[in-house]
Amino acid sequence: MTNRREFLRGSVAGIAGIAGAAVGKTAHSEDWSDVSATKKSGARRGNLIATSSYSFWHFDEDVSAPMDKCLHKAADLGFDAFEVLEQQLDRTDLTYLHNLRREAFYAGISLCSMSTHQTFVRPDVDDRKANIAKTKHSVDVANEMGIPAIRVNTGRWDTWGSFDALMEHRGIEKPLDGYTEEDAIGWCVAAFEELVPYAEARGVALCLENHWGVARTATGLLKVLDAVDSPWLGCVLDTGNFLDDTMEQIEKVLPRANFVQAKTYYGGGVWYELPIDYAKIGELFRKYNYRGYVSLEFEGKGDADVAVPKSLALLRENFYF
Repeated sequence: MTNRREFLRGSVAGIAGIAGAAVGKTAHSEDWSDVSATKKSGARRGNLIATSSYSFWHFDEDVSAPMDKCLHKAADLGFDAFEVLEQQLDRTDLTYLHNLRREAFYAGISLCSMSTHQTFVRPDVDDRKANIAKTKHSVDVANEMGIPAIRVNTGRWDTWGSFDALMEHRGIEKPLDGYTEEDAIGWCVAAFEELVPYAEARGVALCLENHWGVARTATGLLKVLDAVDSPWLGCVLDTGNFLDDTMEQIEKVLPRANFVQAKTYYGGGVWYELPIDYAKIGELFRKYNYRGYVSLEFEGKGDADVAVPKSLALLRENFYF
């Protein structure tokens, strides 16, 4: 008979082996597909559809869109989850953050991610350090709210000045005089290498988005991810941020995606209107077994009360397994 000590030793070894095999796997890794294929329940399982608070904000500082109001509206409309845009938070004291966490639980909607803003595309070391500190604060905010991941950016050169001017030039900008794109990639990699251990210790994944700057293209985004090479630096695919060769770039990034933000433009785009084939993207989800969250970012001029429910119906129609 196996004694208790031998049983426990064998059990621990077995668990360690399972955990070791799972390290670094994404939710849509090919290694998991055989397991899911042999244990189907017969239910039609779609991607969980979230919405960002950004969808209700509508880009007008004079329009009140408090986070709790956006959260409850998302729950009432039937979204599965909710993404917080950090810029919209009224404050970040613990009472406020914990109250939002409680309200989400009572409303039956999960807080799946938080979108943050930072830039590491800065020659000045102190500027980069300040942005690293800012991002660590964002990790702490997410941790207090029970949010498992935050969207992070590489940042951009800001040589055009305003974001409106950047959009007029389709997101393309020149590096600062005397510097190159490779310099910027190096700064970003160094910043994320410092941030990853901090985020890991708090159980908050960092997910890098194709959000202009170094990550404006699939190639630039993947260069940073490959250089850092950590399961705690994941990837957010934004369907509306590849302005050239849109579907080709989406397919290049999708196998690495841990979270997807889906743009819609009902009423016409605020900066541009990109034709996005969600039926095709749904096919790509099934091809690469992407089963993660999809978060709506409504970026049109239309009435959010009409456009957001319409967007939800569009995403549910195309994202299923």
